[in-house]
Amino acid sequence: MEVPDASVVVEGETKKIVIEPQVIVGDRLDKFLASSKLGMSRAVILNMIKDGKITVNGKEVKGSYKIRGKDEILIPPVEKKEPEEIRPENIPLEIVYEDDQLIVVNKPAGMMVHCSPGNYSGTLVNALLHHTKTLSRGEDKDRPGIVHRLDRDTSGLMVIAKDDATHQHLKEQFQSRKTKKKYAAIVNGIPKSDPLNPITVIDRPIARHPKDINKMVISEDGKDAVTDFTITKSFAIQKQKYSLLDIQIHTGRTHQIRIHLSSLGHPLVGDPIYGKKKSEGDGLYLVAKNLQFTHPIKLEELKFSIPLPDTFTRFISRGKEVKEAPSKTDPYAEFM
Repeated sequence: MEVPDASVVVEGETKKIVIEPQVIVGDRLDKFLASSKLGMSRAVILNMIKDGKITVNGKEVKGSYKIRGKDEILIPPVEKKEPEEIRPENIPLEIVYEDDQLIVVNKPAGMMVHCSPGNYSGTLVNALLHHTKTLSRGEDKDRPGIVHRLDRDTSGLMVIAKDDATHQHLKEQFQSRKTKKKYAAIVNGIPKSDPLNPITVIDRPIARHPKDINKMVISEDGKDAVTDFTITKSFAIQKQKYSLLDIQIHTGRTHQIRIHLSSLGHPLVGDPIYGKKKSEGDGLYLVAKNLQFTHPIKLEELKFSIPLPDTFTRFISRGKEVKEAPSKTDPYAEFM
């Protein structure tokens, strides 16, 4: 265990960090602990500070507290709760394809893919356990069958593994970027595009937000992320302009499409994190529309496609088609 500018004393399962005297004013407490090698996730640290379990000099403090020389930070052991049993639930599933090795489903918007602490019901996994007795174990017992994921508010195609060999084969395809995934999204405004090359490429690294664990940011210190898109159509509802985009991602970063489009000044309609506070839409307008991968046994290319959700078609039908030069808005600095 290495903590810079501090000494660490382990008393049973409790850790005591003593800041070296020469440190006058250091980092925020939450940032300091998250960057230290304590074997604890950032989320766990933030929750323990919020609950008053992590103290400084015997007192409860906020995560924004600036550490100083001689401060004593006391970190009790993390409470280990027995995980809840994941139960099958009779939740309707839209099965696009199924054989002995895998299932392709159309996940609805609003459904979480897998269970998480405090949420063991209503997920895609609960529905899958009711649908079939055979799902891969994978690396996480809370995520049987799950090879990749979609955000809760994103709908669309997902492939599910029924056995461990299939799981590993599909996982390797995703990791080596051999799978092809295309999305459709409705964004605010009309993105800038080149008339001679309709494909716009966004190649900007993405990192976790330094202060908000639920957000991502464009950062040179982040992981590489590449998204390309074409404008399918542009339309206006009253005075507000929108565009329907055909999107392909070449990496799989958290919130990749959402932060990339927002960084261009064209956030997705209905995005509660990166979009406008008020939206005319009905939920997040993002769907995983196309999926292509190699079958692990048959070794043939499987291609799947679904139509636009009803929420998309209803929203588009409200508008009048726009034919004009795209905007040149490009406010990257806001997301740095």
